[in-house]
Amino acid sequence: MSWEVAVSVLDGAAAVCLLLGAVLALSAGAGLVRFRTTLDRMHAGTKPQVLGVVLVLLAMLLHRPTWSNAGPLLLAGVSQVITVSVAAYMVARAAYTRPSSSDGDERVEDGDDDGTALPSESSDD
Repeated sequence: MSWEVAVSVLDGAAAVCLLLGAVLALSAGAGLVRFRTTLDRMHAGTKPQVLGVVLVLLAMLLHRPTWSNAGPLLLAGVSQVITVSVAAYMVARAAYTRPSSSDGDERVEDGDDDGTALPSESSDD
């Protein structure tokens, strides 16, 4: 296999990773808008977003496969995975321990408003 063919295969794989990463990042944004509760939004904003960023970083590495590029990209990927998981844990813990807005002593039950979602379509007038 000649060098030109190998480079074109790497560029093709980089393009696929870049497009897939962009689609996953877009789906994370759509999930943040679509879901109503904090825990649902947190899940939609972390899982596809992290995989999307890792795929974009992989595309960058496949496009320019050098050791000088691999180190910073690996550092960025590992930092993303660690910080998003810690932030998601903190948000989930805060949402779980926050009392319901309707009763000061009860935890938020499934389907109840947790204070971060948009108001429901039917208003209590």
